[in-house]
Parts: sequence; structure tokens; C-alpha cells
Amino acid sequence: MPFQLKIVSTVPRSWFLFPLVLIFFLFTIVSYEAVEVNNINVTGVGLIIDVNTRIGKEEKIAMKIAAENYNTTSKTHKLSLYIHNSLRITSAAEEMIGEKKVEVIIGMHTWQEAALVADIGGQAHVPVISFAAPAITPPLMTLRWPFLIQMATKGSEQIKCIADIVHAYDWQRVIAIYEDEAFGGDSGKLALLSEALQNVGSEIEYRLVLPPFSSLSDPAEIVREELVKLQNNTQSRVFIVLESSLAMVTHLFREAKKMGLVGRESVWIIPESITSLLDSMDKSVIFSMEGALGIKTNYSEEGSSDYKDFRTQFRTNFRNEYPEEDNSDPGIFALRAYDSIRIVIEAIERMSGNTSSPEMLLNNMLSSNFSGLSGKIHFEGRQLLDTSPILRIVNVVGKSYKEIDFWTPEFGFSKNPSMEKNDTTNTLAGPVIWPGNINGTPKGWEMPTHAKPLKIGVPGRTTFEKFVKVEYREKPQKDNYTGFCIQIFDMALRLLGYDLPYEFHPYNGTYSDLVYHVYDKTYDAVIGDMTILADRLELVDFTLPYTDSGLAMIVPTKSEGSPLMFMKPFTREMWLVTAAILMYTMLIVWFLEHQNSPEFSGPWKKQLSTALWFTFSSLFFAHREKVYSNLTRLVIIVWLCVVLILTSSYTANLSSMLTVQKLQPNVTDIEWLKTNNLKIGCDGDSFVRKYLEDVIKFKPENIVDVSSEDLYPGEFKSNNISAAFLELPYEKVFINKYCKGYTATIRTNRFGGLGFVFPKGSPIARDFSKAILKLSENGETKFLEDEWLTPSKECSTNMTYSEPGSLGLQSYWVLYLISFATSTICLLLSIFHSIICPQQHQDPVEGNATPDEESTWKEVVKLVRDLYIKNPGKAATLAETSNTNEDKSDVNEHSSRRRETNSTFYTLLHLESSPPRIRARNSI
Repeated sequence: MPFQLKIVSTVPRSWFLFPLVLIFFLFTIVSYEAVEVNNINVTGVGLIIDVNTRIGKEEKIAMKIAAENYNTTSKTHKLSLYIHNSLRITSAAEEMIGEKKVEVIIGMHTWQEAALVADIGGQAHVPVISFAAPAITPPLMTLRWPFLIQMATKGSEQIKCIADIVHAYDWQRVIAIYEDEAFGGDSGKLALLSEALQNVGSEIEYRLVLPPFSSLSDPAEIVREELVKLQNNTQSRVFIVLESSLAMVTHLFREAKKMGLVGRESVWIIPESITSLLDSMDKSVIFSMEGALGIKTNYSEEGSSDYKDFRTQFRTNFRNEYPEEDNSDPGIFALRAYDSIRIVIEAIERMSGNTSSPEMLLNNMLSSNFSGLSGKIHFEGRQLLDTSPILRIVNVVGKSYKEIDFWTPEFGFSKNPSMEKNDTTNTLAGPVIWPGNINGTPKGWEMPTHAKPLKIGVPGRTTFEKFVKVEYREKPQKDNYTGFCIQIFDMALRLLGYDLPYEFHPYNGTYSDLVYHVYDKTYDAVIGDMTILADRLELVDFTLPYTDSGLAMIVPTKSEGSPLMFMKPFTREMWLVTAAILMYTMLIVWFLEHQNSPEFSGPWKKQLSTALWFTFSSLFFAHREKVYSNLTRLVIIVWLCVVLILTSSYTANLSSMLTVQKLQPNVTDIEWLKTNNLKIGCDGDSFVRKYLEDVIKFKPENIVDVSSEDLYPGEFKSNNISAAFLELPYEKVFINKYCKGYTATIRTNRFGGLGFVFPKGSPIARDFSKAILKLSENGETKFLEDEWLTPSKECSTNMTYSEPGSLGLQSYWVLYLISFATSTICLLLSIFHSIICPQQHQDPVEGNATPDEESTWKEVVKLVRDLYIKNPGKAATLAETSNTNEDKSDVNEHSSRRRETNSTFYTLLHLESSPPRIRARNSI
């Protein structure tokens, strides 16, 4: 019987269903996730940065952190970053837009790169966020690049801060250094710097343009060659680095320090793009930058919790990806990169539903308004609006740096960022450690040393040797330099407060050429009688003038003589008034005396001639006519006082005029010289000849060059010249020497004075100006003028006398007024008495006198008697009864008068008791 094999299964049937269930579950999960993925919007963002630089590394880590944070929290949107190196700008942009389908491009640190990418982005309607902005906004910028957003400011605030630093220390000339961009240009910062410096009175002396670092095979050699050119062609030592890569700045400072350009009296100012990287630089590089000033933006968000969280993430990620870097702290570039991603994120979040477009994304990005890690994020005109930025000024010290001050456009420098008005200043708070560790502020200028002293040009031949005189010796080093200008220089040199090695070099050329040789750096300065002129100031700087300057005309003189010399002591008005008062006095005397005095009686001609003779003779006190009226006596007394004063004054003034000899110039008018085609002389080496031709319009053939002051008298005597034109200091010396034969008739056309010449912006010129001002204030300049420019004893004696002027009415009008008033009052009193007491023209007859007449006569007789008793022999005659002979001798006349007086007196006594029988004359 056959054996049946039966196979019995021990596995339950349910186990055969497990694989089917597992496959179904996995398929369900994958299907769900696929649906969810299809509902998430992914936005591609292209990054064009140089990841080989410190700036690019910081930006890369910061933007990755921003994207990861967003992708972790967002359920509907994601960011995908595509990083491309910035070496190939256009191809990178085209590749990311065409292949990666990015919707936003971020990066570019130069304006030329940003403009190229903006052109591509505008054609593809892709927004471009640039980390660069032009210093000067191009015209129609929004029309040319409609999809460009500038995540940077113009940098004009930094330029103004640099200009304020230059102005604070009074540096006149600076050197601008910048690295040429790959596509050429400097983003307009050089123009902004030039304008800002002009506003504070400074200027750019030299522009050092370095080629792009990426194009150099041996950057150290190129930098060295450019610095050698700079050192040979400039004297300014204020260096301003406008824009440069970190690699180029590293070579720049190393080579500059080797050449001594980062040393005493030098100044270096670096921009924010370099200052922000100081923490990440090699210590040796920082050491070569010791003493430099840097500018950084002050961010108020650094103390916020968001910043602290970001800083922790950044440090961790940066160390993991770049362990070779010593410093892992984020800088300004990392903060701006983080905020740029946040702009994109917020723009995405504001987009409604699934509808989106490039224009909508662009508008949402431009409407951003939030406080980011780098500050306030707000756009105006598609450019980041930076309202009242606060800048920090740092000083590189040793192998690190320190913050020394804050700055804002509104208030300037301040010790704290709060910018309270009371804390603001016009200078840095300091203290500043300058290159070379010098004490005080560096001059920012190549100062002379004993190895390289100041090369000073001196006029080798001068017309007037009292100003500068060179005595040549066998060896030029032993030449002797003397004169007024040399003495001023020596005394000012002692007041500078520092050592100034120098050496003189005589120059036998024109003064204008000597000035130009300072401009072309043949000489470092010029010491001499150099006139300050406007056209010269365009080339060089002058010190303050140590003496005045102008133009004077010198002409020969002749002695002045006049047939009417006797009339000059009085002015014409004085003579007229004197004649008038004399005639008036004559008429008054005649009026008062013609009725009482027999000498003034008779025909009219006789009366007037007697009165005229009497008045004229009184001028010499020779009058002999008797006066009978007391009023006449009063008029005569006042008149004689007037005569005494006038004659004394006339005599004194005429004597002075005859004593002081006056010289009259032969020529007094420039136009007369030109009209008569006369020749004139001047110093041919000075600017005066050109001035006479161009300004005063003398013909060149009528101008004679005179090379020495001693040749002028010979030129005048030979009639070769009719006049000479000299500057005022020279005119003073010439007239002091030849005071008797020449005079200066015209002193016009003022100039700037005489000063010393230095190159433009030289701090030595300012120091000498201060020293010259001190010499003027303490009287040293006047002392030197007296020593070198004072006249000879003979001329000094003549110059102490001045021509006396004619005496005018202003000195004597009171005297005339007294005489006129006295005469007028006496005239009025006489007229008044005649009206009140009229005379009796008929003789009274004996026995017919009235009682009133008798009483009056008695009173008169009594008065005369009293006078005679009190003054015997001196009583005045009141009436005369007979005529006396006036032609007798004086002795007989005196005796006769005594007898007449006694006779009259006794007659009056006899008639006292009876009325008068004769008519008495009126006497007052």
C-alpha cells in the first residue's frame, strides 16, 4: 500500500497579509507627502559674492542662517540659495536666471558690477538687491534699472566725516587713494571728497589710483612703484583711502611703512569697508596701520536679543565652515546680508494666495519697513534711506584699535552716541595715537630734516639791496645773505617752536619765475621781497605780509617860488574879511568923530580920507589924530587888539614859510606822461613792468628797465626818464636816500604786501604767518624797519619840518566878531544918545539961558572940577574956546596944553555961578 506525504503548514494565514498592508501604508504616506510638497512654494535666490574674501564669507554664513531659520518655521514657502562667485558677473547672472530660475539676485559690492547685473535683471524682470550704491546718482536711474534695489547708502556721510576730520586739524592738502574697480571708476566718491574738502578750505593734491588687485601678478611691486611716484611728486602726508579691497590695503600699508610714509607727521584715514574688517586682519597687517583713523557705522541694534541670537548662530556656523579664521564675530556686511534675505522673506509673506509676479515681488520688497540688525530698513527712491547715521571713529593702536569719538552730520563730533548738544565739539575728543607716536598733532606734510633740509630760493640780484643782498663767496655754501627780509625770516624762525633745517639758494631771474619754481617744486620756499598778487596765489601760498605794498610815482622836484608869497600867510577869505572889518571900523570912527573933532570935519572927501588914513595908520600904530568920543576910544582899543594879533600871526607864518623850503614836483599826472609819450623807469625783474603795460597802459617802448637804485638819479639827470614807478617799500628807501631832489606824487594801486612764498597747503606757511603776526604785535617788525629802512640824518632832519599852511578864518572868527560887535554897539549908543539928547544948534544968549540949562551946565562944570582935583594935571579937556597950534614942538605943545587946561579950568570955576555964554561941544 503506497505512503502519502502530507505537508502541514504551521504559519497562520494572516501573516501572508502583512506585506500587503505595509506596502499600502507606505504608499499612502508617500502620496500625502507628495501632495504636501506640491503645495509649498520655493523661491530661488541667487547670491553673487566673492566667497574667497572675508566679506564674502560673512555674507554667505549670514544669508544661510536667515534662509534656514525661515525654512524651518514656514510651512508654505521655502528659500533656495544659489551661490555663485563674483569673478564672472554677467555669466553668473544669466546662468542663475536661465537655469536656476531664481526670482531674486543679491550681492555685488561695486557699482559697476551692480549696474551690469541690473541690466540683465531688468530684461528678465528679476529684482536685484545690490550691496553697492553710486556716490552720485546717475540721471534717470529708475528708468534705466527699474528692478534694482540699493541695499546701501551713498557713503556721502562718511565723506563729510572725513572732511570734518581734515578741517579739525587744519590740513590743507590731502592725497586720495583708491583701487580702480574692475570696470573702471570710483563710484563718484572722489568728486564728493573733493567738494567736501573745498567746503572746509582744503583740496586734493594727488590721486593715487591702484589697479584692481585681481589683475596684478605682483601687487607689492606695483604698489611700491606708485608710492615712489607719490613720494617724489607730493609734499602732503595726509592719506585718505577712499575705496579698496582688503588685500590691496594690506600691501599698501606694508610698502608705505617700509618707505617711511607711515611715520612722523603723516596721517592715514581708512573707510568703513576696511575698518569693519580690522577684527579679522592679521596682527602684522594691523601693526603696519598703527596710528591710522578709521570710520565705522554705529548700530543701536547690537544690544538687542535678535542680534545676540544671530551672533550665537553666526559664530557657530562660521567656526565650523571656516576654522582657519581667527575672528568669528559678524561685521556690518553680515548684518546687511541677513537683512537682505529678510527683505525677500517679508515680501514673500505679503503676497496673497498663489498669485505672484516679479512686479508684485519688487513692490513688496520696496515697501519694507522694519528694524533690522543693521538698522532701520526703509527704501526711498529704491535706495536704502539712512536717516541721521551715527559714525564711530576708531584709532588703530598696536595690534588692535580703540574707539575715540562719535560723529553725526548734524552735530559733528561727540564723546557719546547720544549726541547731546553740550557734548559736541569741533575736534576729536582723543587722545589720538598718531603714526610715529609723535607728541601733538601731525602737520600732514613732508617736513625738512637735516638730511633733506628746506630748499629756499632767494633773489640773487635785487634793485634795492636793503631788502635782500647776496654776497657771493668761492663756495656757494658760504654765501652771505643779509637784508631786511632775511632779518624778518631769522626772527620768525625762532618763534616757530620746532627745528627747521634749511639752506639758501640764490636765483638770478625774475620774481615771477622764482614764484613759479615753488609751484614746480624746484624750491620748497622763497624768502625775499615777494609781492603778494592774486595770480601768484593761484599757484602758491603766501605768509601774512610783513610790510605794506603799493605803487608810487617818483619825479624830480624844483624849488617853489611866487611873487605873491607875502599873501600866503592868510587865506583869501581871511584877507577879504580883514579888509571888510577894517572898512567897517573906519566908517564907525568917522561917524563918531566927524561932529566933535575938527580933524574929521570939513568937506566929505577930507573927512573920508582922514578916517581912512587914521584906520590904516592904526595898523602900524602910527595914527596921530585925536579922538574926542569915549565910544570912539572903545572902538579903537578893540581894533588895536585885533591889529596886534593879526600882525603877530602874519609875521610868524610868513617867517615859517620863508624858512621851510618847499620842493615842487615836475610831473603830477600819469595821463600827462602818456599823452606826451614820455619815458618812465621801473624794476624790470619785478611784476611792475607788466602791470604798467597791462593796467596803466604805458607803451612797452616807453618803459625803461632800471636794475639798481643808484642808477635812477643818472637816468633822471640825462632826461632818459621823466618819472619812475616803484613799490611803496622801495619808494620809501629811495626818497629817504634822495630826499632833496625827488618826491613821490602818487601813491595808489595797493597790493597785498610783501610776504614769503611756500607751496600750496604748506603748514609751514601758517606757522610763519603766526610768527610774523607776533613780530608785528610786539614791535619787532617796527624795530627792523627803523634799522634797515630809516632815512639818513640829513633827510630825517628835513622830513621833520612840514610846510606851514595859510591861516584861515576858522582860527580868528571870534576876534572879528568881537570887533564887529563892539563897533556896532558903539554906533547904536551914539545914535540913541543923539535921539534922546538932541544938540542945540543955536548959541544961547547971555541972560536967555533957562533954569534947566543953567542947572545942567553947573553939573558938567562940577564933574570936570572933581576930576581935575582928583587927577591934577591929567583932566581931559571938555571944551575948548580957542584953537591951538598942532605943529609946535612936543615940549611947547605939552606946556601949551598944560596952560590951556589950567586956563580952561579956572575959566570954568569963574563961570560956575553964571549960565554959559558959549555953546559947549557934546562929549560922552
